[in-house]
Amino acid sequence: MALLKWPKPSANGSAPAADSEGRMPLMAHLRELRNRLVVAVLALVVGVVIGFLFFDPVWDFIKAPYCETAAAQQLKPGECSLAIGGIFQSFFLTLQVAAMVGVMLSSPVWLYQIWAFVTPGLYRNEKRYTVAFMALSIPLFLVGGLLAYLVMDTSLAILLGFAPEDTVALIQIDEYLNYTLIMLLVFGISFELPLFLVFLNMIGVISHASVKKHRRMVIFIMFVFGAVATPGGDPFTMIALAIPMVLLFMLAEGFMYLREKRNPSEDFSSLSDDEASPLDLGTTDADAPK
Repeated sequence: MALLKWPKPSANGSAPAADSEGRMPLMAHLRELRNRLVVAVLALVVGVVIGFLFFDPVWDFIKAPYCETAAAQQLKPGECSLAIGGIFQSFFLTLQVAAMVGVMLSSPVWLYQIWAFVTPGLYRNEKRYTVAFMALSIPLFLVGGLLAYLVMDTSLAILLGFAPEDTVALIQIDEYLNYTLIMLLVFGISFELPLFLVFLNMIGVISHASVKKHRRMVIFIMFVFGAVATPGGDPFTMIALAIPMVLLFMLAEGFMYLREKRNPSEDFSSLSDDEASPLDLGTTDADAPK
């Protein structure tokens, strides 16, 4: 129970160092977690304040896809208009947009805090893989969000085009913001899935052979996911999401193939449960002569 005791400070008042095995007391971990959470929250607050200050240009950027549709000018001809359905709706809209800007602007800070907290518990090769995956995951998420932003005007035009000609589209401002956020998140997270497959391959969870065996099923599931996950569910948005996912999946599969070809390892997938795998009967360190 030594690790559960509150660590006593050293003679010079500094925090206790880790032991010879690299372990830290529990309370030292909690204090480190608290400090990193404080830094992350402060960075988030600064980002939210910036989001409040620059709300107008950010909102113009968000509503631009909707303004490209014909329904945007039905309330006020020649102007892009959205409806407000409540007294506090405009305030919560501003808060949501500012929070979104704050999360994006402060992402380098809180991502680094997560990384710095987890790093001491990783092996050297795990640290290298984690840095590489974080360096790739952020651009992939941004590319997915950019693609969602580019297809939103066409998707909205298709969905709003089903309305009869004698009706007026009263699109609530919070409903449109939720639609935008869902589109950005769905496209961004979907672009991370092939990278996740590569990660599972590198740590030995799945092999290229198993991915190749289920390739058709995976591609089919991607199209089904594109139809279900997108808020509109229209064929254009489904295809716009599924095709890039399939291309990234093919790239991920190619990476798995090249990696396993370059670094071949023992494959025991063909053995039955009752068949013994070959053992390395070479001399171990314990059997070596003293």
